[in-house]
Amino acid sequence: MPGPYTGVSTFWSAIFQLTFGDLYVSVVMMKRREAVRQRQKLASALPPVTEILRGSLLQRTIHHKRGCPKCERGGGHAAWVLTIGYAGGVTKQYSIRPEMKPQVERWLKNYHELKSKLEAICETNHALLRPEE
Repeated sequence: MPGPYTGVSTFWSAIFQLTFGDLYVSVVMMKRREAVRQRQKLASALPPVTEILRGSLLQRTIHHKRGCPKCERGGGHAAWVLTIGYAGGVTKQYSIRPEMKPQVERWLKNYHELKSKLEAICETNHALLRPEE
């Protein structure tokens, strides 16, 4: 014959599942919605992808071999150079005119911002791939 508490654990288990089970699903859904919202926010704030440069902007001093009084005194001429490193130790350098310096700096900043936000979007996508616990 069943005791007085028979079925109670099943009853309370069902109540727990109904109460906290829904909460669990809503928390998972909120986390998922928040991740999707965060990803969309990051994507909408990306800098213009056509205005990016990878590399480093360096200031160099150029010395002419002969015929320049300033260089003969040891002064030289300041020049801006965009340096880009490639696989295998290959480096390319591009001389930048002084009036182009602000644009190059802006495009370098855009590249770093784009790279950073793409990494954040990837991390958000990793969170979306995790099994719902």
